[in-house]
Amino acid sequence: MGTFDKRIDAYIEKSADFARPILEHIRSVVHEACPDIEETIKWGFPNFMYRGILCNMASFKQHCAFGFWKARQMTDLSGNPETAMGDFGRLTSLKDLPNKTLLKRLIKQAMALNTQPVPASVEPKPRRAAKPELIAPEAFLKALGKNKKAKTTFDNFSPSHRREYIEWILEAKREETANKRIESSIEMLSEGKPKNWKYMNC
Repeated sequence: MGTFDKRIDAYIEKSADFARPILEHIRSVVHEACPDIEETIKWGFPNFMYRGILCNMASFKQHCAFGFWKARQMTDLSGNPETAMGDFGRLTSLKDLPNKTLLKRLIKQAMALNTQPVPASVEPKPRRAAKPELIAPEAFLKALGKNKKAKTTFDNFSPSHRREYIEWILEAKREETANKRIESSIEMLSEGKPKNWKYMNC
């Protein structure tokens, strides 16, 4: 049986009025499609687990986002432009989501990917899987939009460098701290610097 996390109840309750129906619908369909789903909070937003991370969702001031952990391997999502806002762009109403039938099919496809056996290797060697890009906070996206140099640098960075900035901001426990990190990020990006530039020549 699946599990429900009270922290996600609280997350949805604190979200904007427009966001709550979207998040509740996504949550409901995920549980319906995968009865064994387990809920948790990672990086400050809801994640759904089924033999690993299956998908996640997030809400911001003016939109929501929903994405699959292995989106790049999903045939029904191939060709979708990669954004910092999940696999379906900015979600402002239920109309922005695929219909329930398609959404359940996508969830089933993601489940199948998570159940595929890992092929044996002649010489087993630990290998880290490439991580998909995190959903960037809206405040950070707005700040990037106001600084062309910073945005150009961020857009041209590798996924790992972009992740370093987004994770740093998402790890802030207070909004004040997050805002300060966004300000520092914009300053470093406008100078063309990766997040950990101080240690790159050490």
